[in-house]
Amino acid sequence: MECPHLSASVCIVPDSTRFPNGSPSSWCCSVCRSNKSPWVCLTCSSVHCGRYVNGHAKKHFEDSQNPPNNLKKLEKQEKEKQQHVVCMDCSSYSTYCYRCDDFVVNDTKMGLVQKVREHLQNLENSAFSERHRKRKLLESSSLNNKLLKINGGTSVLCATGLRNLGNTCFMNAILQSLSNIQQFCCYFKELPAVELRSGKTAGRRMYHTRSQGDNSVSLVEEFRKTLCSLWQGSQTAFSPESLFYVIWKIMPNFRGYQQQDAHEFMRYLLDHLHLELQGDCNGVSRTTISPQGAVLSTGSKCCINGTSTVVTAIFGGVLQNEVNCLICGTESRKFDPFLDLSLDIPSQFQNKRTKSQENGPVCTLRDCLRSFTDLEELDETELYMCHKCKKRQKSTKKFWIQKLPKVLCLHLKRFHWTAYLRNKVDTYVEFPLRDLDMKCFLLEPENIGPESCLYDLAAVVVHHGSGVGSGHYTAYAAHEGRWFHFNDSTVTLTDEDTVVKAKAYILFYVERQTKSGSDAKL
Repeated sequence: MECPHLSASVCIVPDSTRFPNGSPSSWCCSVCRSNKSPWVCLTCSSVHCGRYVNGHAKKHFEDSQNPPNNLKKLEKQEKEKQQHVVCMDCSSYSTYCYRCDDFVVNDTKMGLVQKVREHLQNLENSAFSERHRKRKLLESSSLNNKLLKINGGTSVLCATGLRNLGNTCFMNAILQSLSNIQQFCCYFKELPAVELRSGKTAGRRMYHTRSQGDNSVSLVEEFRKTLCSLWQGSQTAFSPESLFYVIWKIMPNFRGYQQQDAHEFMRYLLDHLHLELQGDCNGVSRTTISPQGAVLSTGSKCCINGTSTVVTAIFGGVLQNEVNCLICGTESRKFDPFLDLSLDIPSQFQNKRTKSQENGPVCTLRDCLRSFTDLEELDETELYMCHKCKKRQKSTKKFWIQKLPKVLCLHLKRFHWTAYLRNKVDTYVEFPLRDLDMKCFLLEPENIGPESCLYDLAAVVVHHGSGVGSGHYTAYAAHEGRWFHFNDSTVTLTDEDTVVKAKAYILFYVERQTKSGSDAKL
């Protein structure tokens, strides 16, 4: 948003003597001495910790709004209240106004915000050489920990983590999962780069304002850059700041540093990638490149909102929604495209939290799929408008899968609204690592080859904690036959036994490419 309080609140002039020593990203809070999430006040240059640490930056603002009683003049009190309301993140250089309670995209007439930002960047860069040297020493000393013995040889653990920018684990888990879906990832990595900046701004991070227009950012381009930075092995962790700023600009729901729902973010991300790929992005057509084995055609039943793209070609499937009137027997059929399936955990399993509990059988992924596709009678709030009876009648509904996607994304609905809050269903759901057979859920299974219905697991997103607005997201993903656990900037090798014990939230299954003679069972 454009903040009206900048002119009164941004009073400091960039001067190294007014700031603490060292790199801004490691500055300590002047109250609790924490170096996590430092913010600098743009009125007095004092440094405090963010609201997700101990909240001293916010308290600094609140204290300034309650001046001492010895300030007699009302105009002086009002002037004081206009100050200390704007601060800057010393790590990402984003600006926040406490009075507007939102992030700021504009600047003062003198451009003071940008000057402070550039000064902080210079201070950070001046300490970079020393930090880079120390990091190289640490990486070289820990190289032995990254060497794996495989078939008598040695290979390097080349996985790269994603730094948490402030409760962005929901984004990191989805990005790591998508980066390990090879067909999808390779498409973006092979796209040509788009030069968004030229002249004096070339090579410099750009902080966008409304006046610059939406053509100054490209979600596809920043997504491509992020995917290219993963699995290179050149760094232990990558900071997806540029991508996050673009997400803020085009997805207002995800602005700020609150915890978000990973499934909701994935849907927004795929939808916006799809929309941008449908048209010309910054003068460069993105729709002419198709992934190997995925034909992009305007006549595809899987396309959503027009022309098909790599998103719908890989994730797109088709459901048949079949509704029957219980009074006259009239049948209504409708085809609905989907990018993922949201599955309820059957109610009889919702109190069973662990696999080892003895009270009844373990809930399986097949149970969730069967619950999704089984015939159900619609309740009184969902009466079907029968065209033959010409009024709303009781009816039954059943889903069939008319077309399976190349990548089957299954979302387990673990969060449910009650009267006052959103509860989490913490039930363990057993899922297969390979040979997920979807044939029995197809509308016309006789027209599909047996190998086309088999899926192998590529990635799992897990939510740790009790609520959607809290907790933590991590991801497991398979890469070149090995399983990795992605926990923000930390990436560790893991095994299949650990993966299958996870309480999955989102599962990504990839269609089996080679024929298998074994009997596949879920």
